[in-house]
Amino acid sequence: MKLIVGLGNPGDKYARTRHNVGFMALNRIAEDSGIALKKKGHQGIYGVGRFAGEEVTLLQPHTYMNLSGVSVGSALKSLGGSPGDLLVLHDDVDLPFGALRIKLSGGHGGQKGVRSIMEVLGSADFMRLRIGVGRPTGEQDVADYVLRPFAGDEAELLNSLLDRAAQAVATILRDGAQKAMNTYHSREATA
Repeated sequence: MKLIVGLGNPGDKYARTRHNVGFMALNRIAEDSGIALKKKGHQGIYGVGRFAGEEVTLLQPHTYMNLSGVSVGSALKSLGGSPGDLLVLHDDVDLPFGALRIKLSGGHGGQKGVRSIMEVLGSADFMRLRIGVGRPTGEQDVADYVLRPFAGDEAELLNSLLDRAAQAVATILRDGAQKAMNTYHSREATA
């Protein structure tokens, strides 16, 4: 069974912020698959079902971003899985808004939720779907920027981005990471 995790911060205050695009993408997968995210456990909410022909557990850690690893580690241990069974969906300021990148392992790139997961698992050998939210312009602080809601053109394109993120995860599950990379890495932000 695959564990698919969307990173974000719990609560209405953060619901539509750039930092929560991982939660939003996981919600879209839950909608598309009919998997209800209603079970409480692993310091988050989760649901179990089928997506793209695979048995999956969908998890939203409610530990806040910087402690995501606590929730993910608990869920992975409970499932008897290894880091190779994990796919993490998260925001990335180093990608332009709307870009998707699949990463098979490696560093955290400054993303504190991914860093927490790596620390708890003692491994970086898990897959990530990096969802581009863009970088702030001028003097704006990155932490402040990611905790702000999407606005303007980005807000209008957000549904399309979430659809593409869910489709990318479906492609990973059905056809493998390489096929998903070939399909989604060449596409940037589109309406």
